[in-house]
Amino acid sequence: MYDMDVKDLIPKHKDDQKVIARLKRLSFEQIKPIVPELLEWLQDMNWPIARSVADILEPFADRIAPEIIKIFKTNDGVWKMWVLRNLTRHTESTLLLSEIERIAKFPTRDEIEEEANLEAIAILNGECK
Repeated sequence: MYDMDVKDLIPKHKDDQKVIARLKRLSFEQIKPIVPELLEWLQDMNWPIARSVADILEPFADRIAPEIIKIFKTNDGVWKMWVLRNLTRHTESTLLLSEIERIAKFPTRDEIEEEANLEAIAILNGECK
């Protein structure tokens, strides 16, 4: 990727397909610096690029566990739900599994309201959608 700054690949708008095509060609090491910014695009899976961003990040979910846990510590139940559903279904990370178990057993109000706790229970039970 020439001398391009990876920060140039942070999507600029909800349908920034140009950067998605370029992101798909990069390794985890190359996108690692912008993972927090990419995760922000999972706040609403109705955005056109959200599915593509999830597809790019999902194989690396265990490697970005600390960033995902930061989301699980917010009060944004919708974001947590989308991350659970789209990134952590097949996790083997003990860090993530511990936090998913916490959401399942001791959910916060926002997790209950957005049914993130039910998603966490489904993940722990091995139910795939």
